[in-house]
Amino acid sequence: MRYRTTTLAVTGGLLLAAAGAVLLPSPAQAAAGCQVTYTTNDWTSGPGQGGFTAAVTIKNLGDALSSWSLGFTFPGGQQLTQGWSANWTQAGAAVSATNMSYNGSLGTGASTAIGFNGTWSGSNPKPAAFTLNGVTCNGTTTSPPPGSPPPSSPPVSPSQSAPPPSGAAPRLKVSGNRLVTGTGAAYRLLGVNRSGGEFACIQGNGIWDGPMDQASITAMRGWKIRTVRVPLNEECWLGTGDVQAAYGGTNYQNAVKTYVNLLVAGGITPIVEMHWNYGQYTGPSAGCSDVKATCQKPMPDAQYAPSFWTGVAGAFKGNDAVIFDLFNEPYPERATGSAASGWACWRDGGTCAGIGYPVAGFQSLVNAVRATGATNVIMIGGLAYSNDLTQWLQYKPADPQNNIAAFAHIYNFNSCSNTSCYDAQLAPVAAQVPLSLTEIGENDCAHGFVDTLMNWADAHSVGYLGWTWNTWDCSSGPALISNYNGTATAFGQGIKDHLATVSA
Repeated sequence: MRYRTTTLAVTGGLLLAAAGAVLLPSPAQAAAGCQVTYTTNDWTSGPGQGGFTAAVTIKNLGDALSSWSLGFTFPGGQQLTQGWSANWTQAGAAVSATNMSYNGSLGTGASTAIGFNGTWSGSNPKPAAFTLNGVTCNGTTTSPPPGSPPPSSPPVSPSQSAPPPSGAAPRLKVSGNRLVTGTGAAYRLLGVNRSGGEFACIQGNGIWDGPMDQASITAMRGWKIRTVRVPLNEECWLGTGDVQAAYGGTNYQNAVKTYVNLLVAGGITPIVEMHWNYGQYTGPSAGCSDVKATCQKPMPDAQYAPSFWTGVAGAFKGNDAVIFDLFNEPYPERATGSAASGWACWRDGGTCAGIGYPVAGFQSLVNAVRATGATNVIMIGGLAYSNDLTQWLQYKPADPQNNIAAFAHIYNFNSCSNTSCYDAQLAPVAAQVPLSLTEIGENDCAHGFVDTLMNWADAHSVGYLGWTWNTWDCSSGPALISNYNGTATAFGQGIKDHLATVSA
């Protein structure tokens, strides 16, 4: 809209106490056993210290459970700071997690995913062992003594929000004209944008606009949102002199990492995106005359953009659940004077007529991402604020991973805003590469326009994301919610109702 990864894993069997069926004439012994997978995504915040996000998956190998309590001990003095999908507590080095009302029941072979954020000093070694319901992991499935009492099942509140998905967001890659998971299943990007990270920091107002916590993610899942696009600011990530230290550099990077990891752990695919960038532009359709990253510029700049993407790709490489969106809304054709020169500038960058700063073309940004070793899906939009994909296939950058997808932005006030244009300009792209409409919306606080658009996208296996999950006035611009509990605006209700029928 205009306006290091360290992975640690431990897997083993955990004994679980379970009960015999009460309808049998004599006590029956129930098989018990479990497997736990523990992985972390670590980052450094200073010399010899840092933070991490831990993803913990519990798989029940025995008879069905109706409740559980997980325990382990931090071996390196780590401190838990925030947890999700369980009731987390820490006493000294001992950590425990008990089930929520929606994930206490675990059938045989069933899994549940929980997680937490923490801090470390010196190092972040993995826990040596886990317990479940007080029994230490021993890698076997056994039966408890006859007469063992069954675990109680916690009450379920009828007003409770819909539970989050049973696992973390899937790893994704391009296969033909589809995004697919590690199992080869087709996967559409369906969800919303979460604005704030592009503007608050450069304006000196913080890092985000509103809460970026587990509660807000749970509210999103109540809408069956499974993709969230996170707009970022180039200068804030790099910590240039134009940004207050509290809101830039390491502080900003850690906040982004924490939120992205929360999304992944909650089953939501994050799209990290460079929204605002450095460079002065005062030509046609200029959003501002400021050299700082305070508005939408026509193209990424060669001074900072490659470093931005080297940093972002380095932060998330190895986690292919995260998608990279290279730039929000290019409009080089407005500056260069024609579509032909615009598309050349789009791909090749350099000195582009009408743009007063050296341009980073999208081929150079693909190269910067891949030079880090990152294999993540890369998304690129088109001209005219990503509303024009007419020559996208012709100018598509080369990628050694063959892992590039296209995106478009569609609003009711765009040039391409009707089904005949979608058929002519979008459908040919969607037939060859994965296509998602990463911003959709209308400026009348209604949803008739996006209803038609979403129906077209469903028929063409195209994904879409509503703009935006922020509590703004939907009569002055597309805003989906009136509070962060997920109360929909009139515009948002249309997208919420539609997601309920097509997403999971």
